[in-house]
Amino acid sequence: MFTIERRPYKKVAREQSEQRTRDALLDAADEELYNDRLQRASLDELSRKAGVTKQTLLRHFGSKDGLIEAAIGRTTEIVRRERGRAPVGDVPGAVENLMDHYERWGGLVMRVLAEERRIPLVRRMTDRGRQVHYDWVDYAFAPQLEGLDEQSRQRRRAALIVLCDVHTWWLFSHDLGLERAQISAILTDLIERLLGGGDEEGDDGGDGDEDDRDEDGDGDGDDGGNGDEDGDDRDEDDNGDGDGDEDAR
Repeated sequence: MFTIERRPYKKVAREQSEQRTRDALLDAADEELYNDRLQRASLDELSRKAGVTKQTLLRHFGSKDGLIEAAIGRTTEIVRRERGRAPVGDVPGAVENLMDHYERWGGLVMRVLAEERRIPLVRRMTDRGRQVHYDWVDYAFAPQLEGLDEQSRQRRRAALIVLCDVHTWWLFSHDLGLERAQISAILTDLIERLLGGGDEEGDDGGDGDEDDRDEDGDGDGDDGGNGDEDGDDRDEDDNGDGDGDEDAR
């Protein structure tokens, strides 16, 4: 007896429909979040933007907070994938990856951060975002953090976290009004100095100081030595003159 395998078309279609509904609700939450209206938006408004009923929203996410958490969580995972494309150990490449990210997400991140002290749920989400940033620093600059003692590694890692932070980008781009190319050049220069350029310059400066000190010391020594030699010559001349004077007398 032959059996015919029936493909679960209805099940697949239903799952796809459910996913489209979830995505539509998440997109509606994202839109309100982008425009700084999410906290004021009602469940009715969010469901209407998604083209579904409030009951459907509650069935998928349970509450408005559940929708917010899912929306920010989805964005966090997108960010993690995008930041993971940074070339490892390549400072200019890492900075360009960072600029791409902040130009797309930086404004949203700053708006979310502005709410974290007031809303515990948002604070949990921003803490996850911070961890993504810390993990990115460990990943992108892994070669430059290898081989250091623990204290040196912690200091260098902390400096990289600050230089690559969204607040640093915001200060350059919004407060100072710098263009992307300017910000990239500044960050690349600062990071390269932190990771080695500054040490090399410091070594050059140290050599210069040492040479100066050697010259001063040699100069004093040489002058003293030459002075002694001149003094000896003069003594000899004096002795010679003395002999001559005695002869004259």
